[in-house]
Amino acid sequence: MRIVVAMDSFKGSLTSLDAGCAVQRGIEKAFLPIPDQTPVVKVFPLADGGEGTVAALIGSLGGTYETVKVRGPLKGQVEAGYGIVSPGNGPAVAVIEMSAAAGLWLVPEKERNPLYTTTYGVGELILHALLKGCRKFLVGIGGSATNDGGVGMLAALGFEFRDKMGRKTGICGKDLNCIFTIHTERKQSLLDGCTFRVACDVNNPLCGPNGAAYVFGPQKGASPSEIRLLDKGLANLADVASRSTAKNDYRNVPGAGAAGGLGYAFIQFLNGKLESGAGMIIDAIGLENEIRNADLVITGEGRMDDQTAMGKAPWEVARLAGKYGKKAIAFCGSIAPSASCAWKDHFDLCIPVTPPGASLERASEWLEKAVCEYFKTKGDSL
Repeated sequence: MRIVVAMDSFKGSLTSLDAGCAVQRGIEKAFLPIPDQTPVVKVFPLADGGEGTVAALIGSLGGTYETVKVRGPLKGQVEAGYGIVSPGNGPAVAVIEMSAAAGLWLVPEKERNPLYTTTYGVGELILHALLKGCRKFLVGIGGSATNDGGVGMLAALGFEFRDKMGRKTGICGKDLNCIFTIHTERKQSLLDGCTFRVACDVNNPLCGPNGAAYVFGPQKGASPSEIRLLDKGLANLADVASRSTAKNDYRNVPGAGAAGGLGYAFIQFLNGKLESGAGMIIDAIGLENEIRNADLVITGEGRMDDQTAMGKAPWEVARLAGKYGKKAIAFCGSIAPSASCAWKDHFDLCIPVTPPGASLERASEWLEKAVCEYFKTKGDSL
């Protein structure tokens, strides 16, 4: 029997790799009395483009973890990391989480204000990867502290933003209204021919009532008046970009407003493609082919709820299992009461592993035990 284990993380307790390994241990323990029947288990850590994406892809594909000192969302430097993987022994691919350099978690709560934060460090990570020979990029853009429309990232890559007097503008949210022209003459030449796949699971446009500033500005520390200023700045950026570049205006593309307009910067200036985070990761690790050749698929996450069926990683895994007629079992920490129908169309079975009221601190132990018990009971009938 061939079993594919593709677990997402148990937030606050287990990484996706830890969860997958716990499942594998549970299976192996269940078959200890009959070692000749032990299944072949392949573990593939999952992520949705947010925190844990780099670790998941390195865990699935192998690769290296690079650490770089870059500018943080404020003025100081931070130590940020990214991964380099080579799927199928192909060209090197850089895997970047923008939150490593410009995440909200890097800004003390009392200092949070997207008028004064920048994505410059994200551009520095990209530049470092370019100099390492990477020309393909997978970028997760969740958890940002910024609302700079991506100008910080672009400035680090050689783009220049100037005001009416021809002076370089700043690269924070407050500076967007000053931009009058955009210059690409000094754009990093290594960007030519690069591809950027961007994990984006929001559909907000760049600006307007449903745009980056109005929807996400409050959680980043912006006041109502500051939100209006930021939104006006994003609109100005798009106006100038449509004048300065011979490209379509992408401000209204779903996802352009992700990460304070970073989604817009990727598609407007770097020919990036916005994709579902879970789908992008699953494609990158070649999981569909593994599921096609499996006899059983196991997935799961810390909590199954109504969001599970909104394209999260376990849901996508189960969808692929159904596509090829494979049984899909989900092991999760807990199930939300409202989630009674969240998986019925794709999951054959969903098993909560944490006893009621128990802490997720022992999630690895509970998960391993639940998997072992399931296979001891059902192993012969699978």
